[in-house]
Amino acid sequence: MDWMFPAAAALTGAMGLGMALWGLWYVGVALFCLRRPPDYGRRPARARFAVLIAARNEELVIGPLINSLLTQDYPAELYDIWVIPNNCTDHTAQAARSFGARVLPCARPVRTKGEVLRYAYERLRGRGYDAWCVFDADNLVHRRFLAEMNSAWLAGAQAAQGFRDSKNPYDTPLSGCSSLYYWMLNRFHNGGRAGLDLSALITGTGFMISSRLLDRLGGWNSETISEDLELTAQCVLAGERVWWVPEAITYDEQPLTWAESRKQRRRWSSGTIQVARLALPRVLGAMGEAPRLALADLGATLMIPAYQLAALAGLACGALAAALSAATPAGALLAAAAAVLVNLLSAALTATLAAFILLRLEGRWDRRLLPALGLYWLFLLSWLPITVGSFLRGTTRWEEIRHTRNVTPEALAR
Repeated sequence: MDWMFPAAAALTGAMGLGMALWGLWYVGVALFCLRRPPDYGRRPARARFAVLIAARNEELVIGPLINSLLTQDYPAELYDIWVIPNNCTDHTAQAARSFGARVLPCARPVRTKGEVLRYAYERLRGRGYDAWCVFDADNLVHRRFLAEMNSAWLAGAQAAQGFRDSKNPYDTPLSGCSSLYYWMLNRFHNGGRAGLDLSALITGTGFMISSRLLDRLGGWNSETISEDLELTAQCVLAGERVWWVPEAITYDEQPLTWAESRKQRRRWSSGTIQVARLALPRVLGAMGEAPRLALADLGATLMIPAYQLAALAGLACGALAAALSAATPAGALLAAAAAVLVNLLSAALTATLAAFILLRLEGRWDRRLLPALGLYWLFLLSWLPITVGSFLRGTTRWEEIRHTRNVTPEALAR
């Protein structure tokens, strides 16, 4: 049994080293967010956009979204708003029509948002659209969204992600935690990668993709429940960078309850695992043929669920190594508990400090976010069991999350 302690210590050290290298990459890239954000200027309106909204039982919130799109600072003749109702049991289609959108009923069974987008693309291609913008039905859109995407498109962007903001950060501590997560993603992930000319991450809503690139990719070709990450991977593998357009702002409704948040994050984790299984072999093959930093970065992103599992395993190995170093059973229990506590405290302090720095950098400090700031580390920690469950039994079906938060665009403008 003398081999157990050095073996556990060596395994803990090896896992810690691998996680540290992965973490250093993310921290290093995030520092480049301090560079001046991209500015594509104010260019003349030329792009003709198809605005797509996949909607399932969104009668209560779709009106303000359509209003925010109808009042864009962009010529009305250069964009069409298409709502694609699917699997609805309410009056989403009638509400969309009454507010002034075009409605494209989904006439075939669909399980995921990706399938809805594929259906819309098949029905609407050939109508002369230069690019497609995608929103969720609970969103609100800043009035300059289309103008900013037009400027990026004219500058050469074939795919672009806008700033994903929150329309209800102060409702509950949980909606505040979700808001912090997206603000972190905007600033540190997408902002850092923009500073290095790497690909931003398409995050499901508030993004643009050109018709030329879609045709090159063979249309909306998603096989997983995470169509946004899958599209990001397809772009990078095709040698296209997803541009970051921080002035194109979308306001998203965040979950209010644990049950809603768990359902949402389970879908994300399951989808990331599905995309990783599908795309990682292609990423490794492409790296072998022609190594690119963008491919390595994509691989690191696809490994996030594995990193979360490694963090959990590292915590267990560290506790085991500490227990094996003790002379008595009581000492072993105390040593293991102390090792776990130290690791959790370190993670909590790191997450809280990072969130605080973010709020200062973004100019978003508000006393109403204090509960979310205090619980943010627990929000991130709660992702570990969700990821474990997704590895054991992931979901492959989009599950509805009801949206009810009605906010006017004027109340959110910044």
